[in-house]
Order: sequence, then structure tokens, then C-alpha cells
Amino acid sequence: MHTEHRSGSRRAGHDLRHHGDAEVRDDGAGLTDLAVNVRAGTPPAWLRERIAGSLTGLAAYPDGRSARAAVAARHGLPAERVLLTAGAAEAFVLLARALKVRRPVVVHPQFTEPEAALRDAGHSVDRVLLRASDGFRLDPEAVPEDADLVVVGNPTNPTSVLHPAGAITRLARPGRTLVVDEAFMDAVPGEREALAGRTDVPGLVVLRSLTKTWGLAGLRIGYVLAAPETIEELERAQPLWPVSTPALAAAEACVSERALAEAADAAYRIAADRAHLVAGLKEFAPDGLTVAEPAEGPFVLVSLDRAPAVRRHLRSLGFAVRRGDTFPGLDENWLRLAVRDRTTVNSFLQALDQAMTLADR
Repeated sequence: MHTEHRSGSRRAGHDLRHHGDAEVRDDGAGLTDLAVNVRAGTPPAWLRERIAGSLTGLAAYPDGRSARAAVAARHGLPAERVLLTAGAAEAFVLLARALKVRRPVVVHPQFTEPEAALRDAGHSVDRVLLRASDGFRLDPEAVPEDADLVVVGNPTNPTSVLHPAGAITRLARPGRTLVVDEAFMDAVPGEREALAGRTDVPGLVVLRSLTKTWGLAGLRIGYVLAAPETIEELERAQPLWPVSTPALAAAEACVSERALAEAADAAYRIAADRAHLVAGLKEFAPDGLTVAEPAEGPFVLVSLDRAPAVRRHLRSLGFAVRRGDTFPGLDENWLRLAVRDRTTVNSFLQALDQAMTLADR
């Protein structure tokens, strides 16, 4: 684990604005998607109906008070600790533009949008790179003491590591903003290690997304949980009416008791399907494939020689997977695989066997 300093918005091998959807756009029609971390088979019919029902109110300006109160109640917080956003991605932009920071640090490998947003806002960003040899585990001591903004994912995309809540809270300091991206936490059974709802950690900002579990990437809905003064700063940086009426309806629906129960059930199914995927991947260990473990998110990170060739052959066989070399701390020999149902996983493993054989020729 080490810290590095970069001033450019991009560097060779790490396109911070490359995301999994690029693997299935344009020429990706007909591909089975293991590149995007959105739960398959979503949104459910009842949620589509709730969103469709909101369309009769489109003539009125969006009123987020009810959805904001519902999100606050879901986490046991007052409404002034909640800010609704157009997906978690907007929250990263707001943090980068609204907060006055001198030394932001991003813990990598992780979702690259936080660093990209900080750089686009004119900040020089330091990186703390977690190492595969350490299981991509967080060492709080590796973060520079004078960092006044620290960003970490939990569970982390793309490593699928779930950091202990205690390790993350050790990063908290007076005068430091600690941003924890919990976009995939609702895919963890019991949401263990979650910090959402905590008010005892100084400077804590938790980001949540409703697009992954509920299949709402096209609608853009997420939220920020933080101290009221931080929420006020971020809200001032937002445009008027930043979250649409359908997205507000979705937010309220996705924190209902019914939705929370459904998400909890889905988390256990994902864990079982992930175990099936990991077991299948381990069959390729003699061929040089390694799984980053323990995986706790709805995706798995693997390393293998000739990964770019394997990825190309997988496309020709009908499967899209996420390249890993755009994540700082990883190189071209890493691939991220979204967890899917067992039937899809079995078909993928057969294709992987073929793709690795073809890459060896």
C-alpha cells in the first residue's frame, strides 16, 4: 500500500471516465451483461408501476420533501441530514465543487468518478493504492494525516472488499471530511459494516445509490447522509429541482418496508450466486486465474494472464465483462464480473473456458 500524487485528470492506462456501460453500448447488442453492476431483472413490476403513476404529476415542479423524509426515516435520521441527488455520481460532483479542501485523498482501486470529479473541480488529488497482495484491505495508517477529504468505497467497486466499519471510522479526524461510498451496501446481507445512519463519526458523509439494486440507472436517484451543515453546503451547489418527480417517487418506494424486505432477500440470493461464481472461477486456478477474496459485493474481481484477449474472445462468445485497467492500482490483467443467476453463470463459465483456450493459441 502506498500513496501517489497525480495532477492530471488522466494518466496512461487509467481512463477515469470509463465505466462498465461502455462494454455494452454501441456494438454490445445481444451480449449477456456481466460488465454493469445493476441487478438483473430489475426494476420489478411494482416499482415500475409506482414510477409510472408519478407521470400524471409532471406539470408540477418536483417536491422532494416526502421522499427526503422517507429516506431519513429509513436510516433513523432527521430530514436535515439527507440530500437527494441525481444518482451517487451527482453527489461526487457536489462534494468536489462545494467543499473547500486542500488535500483530497482517494483510496484506490475504487469507483473512479470521485477522483474525476475532484480533478475537474481543479483539485490536485493524492491516491492511496491498496495492494492485491494484502487482499486490497484498508490500512488507515496509510492515509496521510493531513488529508482533509478522504474517499473510500464500502463494499469497494471493483475489488468487492467489505472493509470493517471500525477500520473506516479510524480515518475520521476533526477537520476532515470522510466520504464513504455505500452504493452497494444494500447488496450485503444485513448491511453489516454500514455507516449509514451513524451520527457519532466526525466529518462522516455517506453516499447511497438506488440505481444498482433496483435497476434505476436510467432514472438517476441516490442520496447523501451527512451533518446538516454539510448538507446545506451541498444543497447550495445543486441546481433548482435536481431530482425529477419520477425519481422522487422511486426514492420513496425503494425505502418502503416492502422494498427493504425485497432488497434483503436479494442480498442473500446474490451472496449464494456469488459463491457459485467464485467456486466455478476457482476451477481455472491451474490456468493462472486468481479471484480477489473474500468477495462481498455483487461483483467479483479476477486476475489472469492475457485478460485483454480473454475479454475479446468472451465478447465473440456473447458475454461482456468489465476491463480492470481503468482503475488506479490495477493493470490490464484484471477483469470485473457482475454476479448473475446460476444459469447465466454456468453459461459464462463455459464461455470463459473457451475464451481462455482461444487466448492461449
